[in-house]
Amino acid sequence: MKYILYARKSTEEDDRQVLSIEAQLVELQEYAAKEKLEIVASLCEAKTAKEPGRIKFAEMLSLIERGKADGIISWHPLDWRGIALMVERLFIL
Repeated sequence: MKYILYARKSTEEDDRQVLSIEAQLVELQEYAAKEKLEIVASLCEAKTAKEPGRIKFAEMLSLIERGKADGIISWHPLDWRGIALMVERLFIL
C-alpha cells in the first residue's frame, strides 16, 4: 500500500496543534520507516480545519481518488467530513 504523510498546523489561536509541521513530519516519517510503509507524498499546510479550501488537503484527496495513494498518515485528526464522503463513494476502504 502507498501512503501520504499529511501535516497541518492551524492558523487559529484556539485550534493550534502543539507540534510544528516539521516536528509532525519527523514523527510521521519515523513511524512510516518503523512500519516499513511506502510513502508517495508528504503534504503540509498551515490552515485551520474549520474552513474549506485547504489546497494540500484537496490534493491529498485527489491523489487517493486517482489511485496514486491508498491511505493517509497524519499526526492529528483530519477533516473527517471530506474523508467520510470519500468512504461513502467507495474511494477509501
